[in-house]
Amino acid sequence: MHSGMSSRVRSKLPRGSGGLPLGGLRAAAIAGLVAILALGHFVFSGITLPALVGSVAIYTGAVVLTGWLMQRHYPHDRLGFCNVVTLSRMVLAASLVMPLVAGVSDTWPVLAVALCALALDGVDGWLARREGLVSAFGARFDMEVDAAFALVLSVLAYASGSAGVLVLALGLPRYIFAVAAMVLPWLNGPLPERTSRKVVCVVQLATLIVLQVPGAVATAPLVAVVVAALIWSFGRDIVWLWRQRT
Repeated sequence: MHSGMSSRVRSKLPRGSGGLPLGGLRAAAIAGLVAILALGHFVFSGITLPALVGSVAIYTGAVVLTGWLMQRHYPHDRLGFCNVVTLSRMVLAASLVMPLVAGVSDTWPVLAVALCALALDGVDGWLARREGLVSAFGARFDMEVDAAFALVLSVLAYASGSAGVLVLALGLPRYIFAVAAMVLPWLNGPLPERTSRKVVCVVQLATLIVLQVPGAVATAPLVAVVVAALIWSFGRDIVWLWRQRT
C-alpha cells in the first residue's frame, strides 16, 4: 500500500468488485475516535473544546469520505490490518489539529505523536502485501493520509515559529497539484514507479518532524533544500506526463 505522498497517484481508481468491509471500517473508525479523545485528554495539555471538536469533525469527515470511496473502489471483501494501520495514521494526523487550533506551545507531545505516525508509514504497505490486499484504493488512501499529515505538520511548524512561511510549501504540493490537474487533465495520467519519489517523500516528512523539535536550529536552509527537492520531483513527473499527453 505504501507509495509515499509524492507518489502522486492521480489516475482514476478502478471500481471495487469485492464485498464491502464497512463493518470493519466502522469498528476501526470508532476506535480511532476514542483514541483522539484519549490523546486530547492524556497527551496534549491545554486543549480547548473547540480544538477537540475541530479535530473530531475533520476525522469524522475523512472517515465518511474513506467509506464512500471504499464502497466504489475497494476490490477486497475484508478491511485487513493494512487499512487499519493507515486509518491509525489518519487518527494521529487528525489529533495534531488539536494543539494547532488550541495554540498549545508545548511541542514535545506533538513530536511524539508525529514520530509514531512516521514509524507506521510503510507498515501498511508491507501488511497489504503479506495479507494479499494490495489495491489502487489502498495506495491512494496511504497517499492522502501522508498529504494531510504533511499539511498539518507544516502549519504547526509555521505557527510555532520554528520555520518561516516557506515551510508551508512542504505541506501544499499535493493540493496544488490536484488543483492544477483540474485545469490540465493530462496531469491525471499514470506515472512510472520511481524510488527517488518515495525518498523525497520520506525526507519531506522527516524534515517536518524535525521542525517540531523545540529549539530546532538552522531550519531555513533545511527547508529550502527539501522544497527544492520537491520541486525537482514534481517537475520531473510533470515533464514526463507532458511528453506522454495525447
